[in-house]
Amino acid sequence: MAGHDFFDSADRKRRPVADHTAADPLAAEEARPSCDPAFKHGVVVGFDGSTSSERALAYAIGMASRSGSGLIIVHVANRLPTTVWAGCEPPVFVDVPDHRTEVLGLELACADYLAEVPWILVERGGDICHELEEVGREYEADAIVVGSTHGIVGRIFGSVAGRLAKRAQRPVIVIP
Repeated sequence: MAGHDFFDSADRKRRPVADHTAADPLAAEEARPSCDPAFKHGVVVGFDGSTSSERALAYAIGMASRSGSGLIIVHVANRLPTTVWAGCEPPVFVDVPDHRTEVLGLELACADYLAEVPWILVERGGDICHELEEVGREYEADAIVVGSTHGIVGRIFGSVAGRLAKRAQRPVIVIP
């Protein structure tokens, strides 16, 4: 079975952040942690355990297998405004502990269908679109695969797939 790694959100907070105003662009690149070369130019897939994300994962597995690349499975933990908890203004975002990534990781580790491709599970916190594109940039991904959003929330606020397709710097594949 293929191995996997967990990137804890606590580790992400401690990593150095590149200074985009630095005069030397190479110095900014060095500040970013290097990614495993096995996953460079891989396929990024957003996964939350929903039916649509499972379909996206199945497609991404096939795509990674056909191209001989690695699979970068990304789970983005929700961030809630503190106004939800405290009822105050201005809205400040807080990281809510999300143990769902660990559960998803264990489920994926036991999944036979992932045995055919090398894969990692990356946990992020924040805006789903931003984080998927950021992971895609870090791994120089060839594509980002997401499931389509159904329901009233997607119609009101715009779907993740639609927002990602507008802003991504790489191909976005939306699986219905």
